[in-house]
Amino acid sequence: MTDGRDIPRRDFLKSAVAIGGTAAFSACLGREEVDVPTGPSDLSSYPRRQHAWNSVLPTDDAGNPTAPRHRILLLLDYPSDSVPTDSDRESMETVLQGIEHAYERSGKGLLLTVSYSRAYFDRFDEDLPESVDLPAPNALAPFENPEFDAPDAVVHLASNTAQVVLGAEEALKGNKSTVNGVDQPNAALTDVLEIVERRTGFVGDGLPAKNADEAEGVPADKFPEDAPLFMGFKSGFKKNQASEDRVTIQAGPFARGTTQHISKLQLNLNQWYNQDDRWQREAKMFCPYHAENDVIEGTGDNLGTSSKIDDCKPVDETAREMGVVGHSQKSAAARENDNPIILRRDFNSTDGGQAGLHFLALQRGIGDFEKTRKAMNGTDVSEQSAVGQRNNNGILQYIRTERRGNYLVPPRGLRALPPAKPADNTQKVTYASS
Repeated sequence: MTDGRDIPRRDFLKSAVAIGGTAAFSACLGREEVDVPTGPSDLSSYPRRQHAWNSVLPTDDAGNPTAPRHRILLLLDYPSDSVPTDSDRESMETVLQGIEHAYERSGKGLLLTVSYSRAYFDRFDEDLPESVDLPAPNALAPFENPEFDAPDAVVHLASNTAQVVLGAEEALKGNKSTVNGVDQPNAALTDVLEIVERRTGFVGDGLPAKNADEAEGVPADKFPEDAPLFMGFKSGFKKNQASEDRVTIQAGPFARGTTQHISKLQLNLNQWYNQDDRWQREAKMFCPYHAENDVIEGTGDNLGTSSKIDDCKPVDETAREMGVVGHSQKSAAARENDNPIILRRDFNSTDGGQAGLHFLALQRGIGDFEKTRKAMNGTDVSEQSAVGQRNNNGILQYIRTERRGNYLVPPRGLRALPPAKPADNTQKVTYASS
């Protein structure tokens, strides 16, 4: 790989993350001029909740947390069907702490989670506690036929700084003895776990447009230049997201953990941009009321902290009157006490040369995700109106679900190869209570 000096900086950084490896990391260091603070020598102040990211993320002008721009998902297998050893647990925790010493826990630095599948926990004689809702993945719509992911573990690396996710990955693989000026332990995550798949992506103003030519079937000339996601609109409004408290498991040995669903979706952007006009895209992403009343300016920055779905008419009424319903409008039906129940941390991707979305959602139990997905399907609406099972039914006709996986994100003290049923007070490392 060359150092990419003739490639625009943002394009280069995204490409480097997608390619990965020591050469990409080294080249990235030369292009990304940023001083990343190191992490503390004492990690005891770090929160027990691995997913507690919001307090250390930057915010936009409206106060919405700004998602980290660069992402890597490492899907991992424990190379034995036996119960993990204490030695392997200690080695894994040592490696994870190594990259946390190297990079500050922040949007500019490194944010990470480690999660585990039902398949991982099936190796234990004990069942998961009742406080953990973690079924095996399954199809969640009558029109989808996804493959199911069942790696033992997933490591999610996230940062606004491309060199950080690359450096962390290389350190986890044992390819770098020093990152960000900090010596790493003489151990590697790959001494304990095998990497079976690597997924990458990006999210943030302008990144989809700048990388549109890397995927097939993407009408690059139709993209809003400042859109943070491939479908052209802002997402992640504060009031349309569950709080980190809402998605946190409340009881049992995995209290302060959460569950995670990861879907791999393929996007049909040619149809989205070339077949549909702006009115249709607004109506299908939000609701017809927004399209009729010019509620959205540009990508939606004017909406503040909410997509203003409460201004829309009820879904069934909209379906009968307009023959089309919006994605956000349907999703709002899954609220409890008028509050969302999932926290999205998804990102776009050009993995495999296809425009895609890695839909990553956190929730207290997988049942909350399934409830939200059922609302997104709009099956009842399609049976009672002119709205089709997929056509004019939110954005369903533009996405295809290729893979689904469900995971438990344990509390931080149990993130290294946890047992299925640890003692309630199990915390090998003492951490802050948040």
